[in-house]
Amino acid sequence: MSTGERIGQFSLNVGVLLLSIVTLYPFWYVLMYSLSDPKLAMGGGLFIWMKGFSLTSYELLLHSKGIFHAYGNSIFRLVVGTAINIVFTAMLAYPLSIRRFVGRNFITLLIFFTMLFSGGMIPSYLVVKELGLIDSIWSLIIPGAISAWNLIIMKNYFQSLPVELEESANIDGATPMRILFSIVLPVSGPVIAAIALFYGVAHWNSYFDAILYINSDAKQVLQVFLRTMLQSSSLQQVQGTDNFAASIGLVTEESVKMATVVASVIPMLIVYPFLQKYYVKGVMVGSIKG
Repeated sequence: MSTGERIGQFSLNVGVLLLSIVTLYPFWYVLMYSLSDPKLAMGGGLFIWMKGFSLTSYELLLHSKGIFHAYGNSIFRLVVGTAINIVFTAMLAYPLSIRRFVGRNFITLLIFFTMLFSGGMIPSYLVVKELGLIDSIWSLIIPGAISAWNLIIMKNYFQSLPVELEESANIDGATPMRILFSIVLPVSGPVIAAIALFYGVAHWNSYFDAILYINSDAKQVLQVFLRTMLQSSSLQQVQGTDNFAASIGLVTEESVKMATVVASVIPMLIVYPFLQKYYVKGVMVGSIKG
């Protein structure tokens, strides 16, 4: 390797390192702040490491009103919603991937059209209201059961599979539904994992639809709870009791907010490593084939 190549490689490594630090530090700052002693954290500055150590912010968070309801609702939405998304998307993507299916290009065009234009917030709200889903967790799942973008990715992936799989199953008398669930989906692990990650992250991070459709505090999701925490002007709005705050000593609004942010991110950090190895492969194959 020449001197110029070494300098170029070194510069690239330094650039990637700096970019990684800039990307990771905001979360590291929030984590270290939440674990620091609130009295010392009030001084601000850089948080390369925690200043002191205290879990009082997390203790207060666990005693706040609605945290477990919000977590439960978000986990239900994540698990059930993602499962429904995958099943519905696969059931529509599979027939559109069959070349002999008459009208598939026109239907695909109609689906693509929804990526460019939508009815808007008010028509969407009226549809959800007429379906009787207002203040129901299903209002956060059913309206977005199929994403046009994810559908196109899965359709293209199905088209990349050997056509002999379907032909042999047809000879054996298998129905289209049997072919989909017994043959196509079992060999589509990479794209299913990638699409599940897309849907899962969208469900976990979404909050605006919950603000529109959910009225009861007991049915709210974690992101709305987090939004309320970040906008609250006092700890009384956060945890609802003064006695517990007094019993655990000094705790600041900022430290509790930081702890809430960390608590909302942890589930995605746990799930992502298991799906990451499928992520790039599933997206690339689904985006360039067909």
